[in-house]
Amino acid sequence: MSESIKPGSPASEREELERLREESAALRAELEETNQGVVALYAELDKQAEQLREASELKSRFLSYMSHEFRTPLGSILSIARIMTDEMDGALSEEQHRQVRYISNAARELSDMVDDLLDLAKIEAGRITISPAWFDMVDLFSALRGTFRPITEMTDADLIFEDPEGMPRLYTDDRKVAQILRNYISNALKFTPRGTVKVSAHLQDDGTVCFAVRDTGIGIPEDLQQDLFKDFSQLESPLQKRLRGTGLGLALCKRYAELLGGHVGMESKPGEGSVFFVVLPRTLPEAAVDATP
Repeated sequence: MSESIKPGSPASEREELERLREESAALRAELEETNQGVVALYAELDKQAEQLREASELKSRFLSYMSHEFRTPLGSILSIARIMTDEMDGALSEEQHRQVRYISNAARELSDMVDDLLDLAKIEAGRITISPAWFDMVDLFSALRGTFRPITEMTDADLIFEDPEGMPRLYTDDRKVAQILRNYISNALKFTPRGTVKVSAHLQDDGTVCFAVRDTGIGIPEDLQQDLFKDFSQLESPLQKRLRGTGLGLALCKRYAELLGGHVGMESKPGEGSVFFVVLPRTLPEAAVDATP
């Protein structure tokens, strides 16, 4: 009959030590296998990241090339259409004027689409430039009022700019702010056949500034509101079918607002109108400037 190994005996300690060695060896092997898997995963992620970077770079180059190649003929078309509309080469009939307006509008829409695509590609590639400077909102509203004067003369909607007197100066990229508001105002006029479009700015309790464009147009159903700031999102309505767009305007507004350290938002009720707003810090954060190339 074999003799049992007593706990605490040299034989028992040797068995315990051997067992611990085996467990330690198994654990090291498992860790080594895990480390190899992690290294392989990082290598694959780096490869995919490089492929995505190259794809983004190619897309940016393509859109830049496309933009350059499209702008020249589009500019020529718009110039010729303007000459024909002004009847510099002879009088046109009413039907001819209508056809020239169709050509001009189509060329302008295509030009806007090219610009929007190029801006979106620049943002995605991290090549957008932020140029902050101090400016007065009175000057910003005055420039926007002049930009939209020819458009409002052809619509039944009234464009109203609330007086921003007394508002503080802002240190941010006024061109990006103006582009956000231009997109908001254009959409508001598009979907407000009759009524008013009101542009305002006010200082909030936290020191930020809220720019808002409020209209009395057709309004937007609640189930469609969550997708409005996504790329290529468009509102399905009879007006939208008649007045086509790129579906990129609001997406660009969102991207620009984020680059300026702010955010966008909207509220709407069908049949009552909509308000689109952008909230921005009075002074552009240094991190936002440093993040641009």
